[in-house]
Order: sequence, then structure tokens, then C-alpha cells
Amino acid sequence: MPGEMGNNRQATEDRLDRLREEASRTGRVADPRVTIAGSPIPRAATTPPGYYGQPVVKPPVWTWQIGLYFFVGGTSGMSGVLAFAGLLTGQPLALVRAALGVAFAGALISPILLIWDLGRPSRFLNMLRVFKWRSAMSVGVWTLVLYGGCSGSALLLAAVQAGGPSAAAAHGGLVILVTGTAVLGAILGTYTGVLLGATAIPVWSAHHTLLPFHFGIVGIGSAGAVLELLGFRSGAINAIGLGAAATETAVAVWLAVRRRRASTSGIPDASSNLLLRVATLLTGLVPLVLRIAGLPSIAALCFLIGSLSSRYGWLLAGRSSAEGSAQTIDRQHL
Repeated sequence: MPGEMGNNRQATEDRLDRLREEASRTGRVADPRVTIAGSPIPRAATTPPGYYGQPVVKPPVWTWQIGLYFFVGGTSGMSGVLAFAGLLTGQPLALVRAALGVAFAGALISPILLIWDLGRPSRFLNMLRVFKWRSAMSVGVWTLVLYGGCSGSALLLAAVQAGGPSAAAAHGGLVILVTGTAVLGAILGTYTGVLLGATAIPVWSAHHTLLPFHFGIVGIGSAGAVLELLGFRSGAINAIGLGAAATETAVAVWLAVRRRRASTSGIPDASSNLLLRVATLLTGLVPLVLRIAGLPSIAALCFLIGSLSSRYGWLLAGRSSAEGSAQTIDRQHL
């Protein structure tokens, strides 16, 4: 018996030496079943990957209000950007007021949705006790509060602005407030993509460079769509809609190519995958064709539906991705 144990130990040591030599020579080990005795992540063929049957990464516990918050916050933030663009390019003041109105309305609704998800107002207030610039969530909450004050003040000033000796001063103050609204709005419209990409959720982490850009594009397209549905029709707003739809179409093509190259960048769940594909069509090719055909109102409605579907699609994809422990483990080898 002692001799047999010694032989087994020697065989194990010889195998480890071969693996070390292979790792030193090639930079990796070809055997995917190399495990450590007692490892918390068993890789045996008969054992599903995970932490003793539990997912390696905890799935997000966000409720349905968060998907709506992503949509409202993105549309509101980019409405502030459009208000600044309208003021800068000499668009009618009524258009600037409408964009600021959409921005301020979203700034009021967004905290309600966040508090609804958190369960108690005190939890929202607790996030304002300190500012952590390294935390996307802390930056987002502070941005939302400052954005509400800035957009509300700009809307009030734009609503009461009139002629007379004080007109120049009022216009100067409006420019300052709208500029602040635009800067904060750009952060508000994109930070949620940064928030998702900074997590360990495999499908979000795999698209960490895409999500802020994607959320920003659909946000500005949604802001323009809301203004169109409110009755503001102009070549500039139509151009924004065309640009957003064309960009989303290009993003869809890029994603399709990327999925063919790396399986980890794909969406593992069939329902979220379908929802994202529908959202891609409704924010990309469909509104693009409708605008070319001269149907901007229908195109705007399709884009809004697609934008909302996109937010929920990414949330569902993240949840199913976290529950799939195999994808989490495979991503560590990239």
C-alpha cells in the first residue's frame, strides 16, 4: 500500500511537471480539465459549473422600474443636449422650451423610479451622503440630482424670458444653465451603460465599450422622437432621427460580425436575444426606411418602442448571463 501511494504521488508530480513545462513553453495549458482538489469551482464532467450548484456571479436583482429608468433617464438627458444644440444653432425658443420640458419631466420621474425599486426613500438619500467618482452608481445619482436642478432652472428662465433691458442678462443666464443641462444630460444618458459594463456580468462586461455609446445614441434618438411627436418638425430633428437610426443599423451589423467571432459576446437567453433583435430593428433599419419614405411620426414611434425594448433586453440578457456559470468561467480564459 505505501508503495502504491508513492507511485500515485510520483505520477501526479510528473504530470504537474509536464503541465508547468507546457505552460512555460506555450503560455497556457491545453488540458481544460485541470482542477485543484477541493476547488470551489468544480469542473468535472458530471458536475455543472458553478459554486456548488450556485451561479458564480450573482444575477442582478433590479425590478422592472430600472429598465424604465434607463429609458426615461436616457431620453431626458439627451433632451438637455438637444436643448443646448437648439439654442446654439438659433432654433425657435419654443423648441428649446419643449426640450427643456422633456428634460425636466424625466428628471422628476427618474428618482421616483429609483426609489420605487429601492423600496424606501432613505436608501436613495443614503447614496447622496458621499460622492465616489470611481463608482458609476454614485456619479449617476449625483448627476441626476444636479441635472434636475439645472434643467428646472433653465426651463423656468426660458418660460419667463421676455424683451426689455434685462433680456440680454436673461439670455446669458439661460445659455449658462442650458450648457450645464447639456453636460449633465450627456452623463445621465450614458452612465447607465458604464454602470452595466463595469460589472462582472459576462454579457455586459463583454460589451463594456459598446453599451455607453449605444445608450447615448438611442437616448438622443428618443429625445428627437419625443419632440417630433410633440409637433416639432424640422430638418434638423429629422436629421437626428436619421443619424441615430443609421448608427444603430451599423451597430447591429458590427454585433452580428462580433458574435460570429466570439461566442462569449453572444446573448445566451432566447427571450432576451429575441427582444434585443426586435429592438435593433425598431431603432435601426425600420425607422431608417420610414424616414426615407417620408413617415417621420411612425419612425419616431417605432424608435421609442425599440429604445425601451433595448433597455429591457440588455437587463434580461444580463440576468440570464449571470445564471449561466459556464459562460462566466469561459470568459476568464479570454
